[in-house]
Amino acid sequence: MTTYSAAPERSFSIAQARREWIEGEAADPRGARIEPWLIRSWQRCLAAGHRPQQRVCFDPVSAAAARHVAERNRALVSAARPVLDKLSRAIADTHYFAVLTDAEGVVIDVGALPGGSDPAVRHARDIARIGVDLSERAVGTTAIGAALAERESVWLHRNEHFFDDTGIYSCAGAPLFGPQGQCIGMLDLTGVQVVERPELRHLAALSARSIENALMLALPCELLLRIDWPGYAAGPATEGLLCIDADGRVTGANTAARQMLHQPLGTDPTLHCNDLFALPPQMLFDAARRGDTALEVPLWSGLRVQAHPQLAHRAPRGASQERPQLRDLETALIRRAVDDARGNVAEAARTLGISRATVYRKLARRRQ
Repeated sequence: MTTYSAAPERSFSIAQARREWIEGEAADPRGARIEPWLIRSWQRCLAAGHRPQQRVCFDPVSAAAARHVAERNRALVSAARPVLDKLSRAIADTHYFAVLTDAEGVVIDVGALPGGSDPAVRHARDIARIGVDLSERAVGTTAIGAALAERESVWLHRNEHFFDDTGIYSCAGAPLFGPQGQCIGMLDLTGVQVVERPELRHLAALSARSIENALMLALPCELLLRIDWPGYAAGPATEGLLCIDADGRVTGANTAARQMLHQPLGTDPTLHCNDLFALPPQMLFDAARRGDTALEVPLWSGLRVQAHPQLAHRAPRGASQERPQLRDLETALIRRAVDDARGNVAEAARTLGISRATVYRKLARRRQ
């Protein structure tokens, strides 16, 4: 596998910044041109008492812990799985792979890993395990910790990581926000000793928006309102989505809608369409019933948006979604580990922290 170092001038800036901010040497008058968020992450690591030479260990994850993580984040994993599959195809020839974490930086799903058995692949499998803690507190500066802390997409290459042990990774990260506006996790694209690909930051951010939109479209509501600016073609990264209940209250919004309307949508349960649009909400419902494809809607700011209203499906009152049995989740996790190990049951058992006999028994039980 081809390894790569950053351009000489960038390597110089990073090395100079490390001496200045981590080792405490006098500042160079030319200044080190690195991202402010990177300095903030290094400073948090130092404040926690860490030093770059400390060893970083990716602890084994028990089957019970992996089960708990999967169950707790079932909706997010379900929304993200189609996006991870597409990402795996897009980055297949780059030796990068996708990692999905929760809001604490714990891995909840991974895309397809590069094949082979060289050291780079083993390093990839160290972090690509459900339940592994990849937060800043556990492994120092990474795209995962930075994206969760900064709430924006980042690119991080090799020795920009705080710890020496993680200097083999290059990664792009983007935070994920739920329909109520809260950070619910992040999407990471990582490679081991690979060519630097800063453009993956854009791909990570675009894919994160696609996951958020999938969560929005699964949210029960009376009216789904798609909005964009008049005259501009909407796409996955630019289309605003609003969920509205029968009384006209906003129950959810994606990132694009929050930005377009300059509102912390979803965080205020009393936010009403009347607070956003300078027309009665009933007009939106009537347009959806008539099947109108689009209408221009005035905002109180004087701006206008183009709205595409549609009546949305809602869950019947009192109905509950079918939840998978814990036994099925456990079996799925074991099967996934065996698949990731390319059929090597011993390796899968080590990854899960259980015995080979347990793996065979659980899989045999599933076939019965």
